[in-house]
Amino acid sequence: MFQKIWKKCVNYETISYLICGILTTLVDWVSFWVMNERGQMDYRISTALSWMAAVIFAYVVNKIIVFRNFQFRPSYLWKEWWAFFAARAFSGILVMILMIVMVDTLRWGDFRIRDFQAGLYLAKGVVSAVNLVVNYIFSKLWIFKKKEEI
Repeated sequence: MFQKIWKKCVNYETISYLICGILTTLVDWVSFWVMNERGQMDYRISTALSWMAAVIFAYVVNKIIVFRNFQFRPSYLWKEWWAFFAARAFSGILVMILMIVMVDTLRWGDFRIRDFQAGLYLAKGVVSAVNLVVNYIFSKLWIFKKKEEI
């Protein structure tokens, strides 16, 4: 039974999704850090813009690497992109709500280690983990769902 579960959970798709998810998270975090720390932008604006950068990156790597979808007809790409964007918009709203709740309502934003905004980045870490799971479910079950052969 363990082998059956292992085989179902540990395969090309889940491993490549995890790797691409880590890379997407890096795009998100690095762009967030640059805008928040270097650009001195409000964390809400940094969150929204870094989310956009990560969505564009994630679409490309999920389509080509994870789900190996090589359909590039413009009408197909347009439909697929909007499905991807709609799902990510849902998770993006969830990300924004969770960040505001943790940083402002729960006051995680007050937790600092010297000048480092530790609570802000802790919230970003929690949100990133939730986002990874939600996005995999949307991608697997809706956006890049394999069509049954007729």
